[in-house]
Amino acid sequence: MRCSPPGSGYSPRTAEATRNIARGGYVLSEAGGKPSAVIIATGSEVQLAVGARKVLGEQGIAVRVVSMPSTSVFVRQDAAYRESVLPKTVRRIAVEAGVTDIWRKYVGLEGAVLGIDRFGESAPADDLLYFGLTVDNLVAQVKSVL
Repeated sequence: MRCSPPGSGYSPRTAEATRNIARGGYVLSEAGGKPSAVIIATGSEVQLAVGARKVLGEQGIAVRVVSMPSTSVFVRQDAAYRESVLPKTVRRIAVEAGVTDIWRKYVGLEGAVLGIDRFGESAPADDLLYFGLTVDNLVAQVKSVL
């Protein structure tokens, strides 16, 4: 369990959260019913996914958010676990503040990836709007695959 400094805004991780992270990918936020889509995110992009889930939920579109801190660990999980996290019958959208190629195998031909596929460009987090990494754009990506 991680200990966080007082006032840091972070809570200590529960044993369940630690187990989930150790599986490489896990359901961070459930759709609240049968999901119409799954947003896959990692690191700083998780906040975009959670924001998009909220907006889409307000529009009546149920979305699951999956945190995927390690694709190499996730693919080593048994098939039943992988299917429970990323059901084959649900459209998937990944968000990546970097090259999107790795996510294509997770979203499939019917899914989408929002990311940066331009070589040599980077920016501070506040400048990511320039690259289209926004909640509104992620919402549009989800709607585009439904």
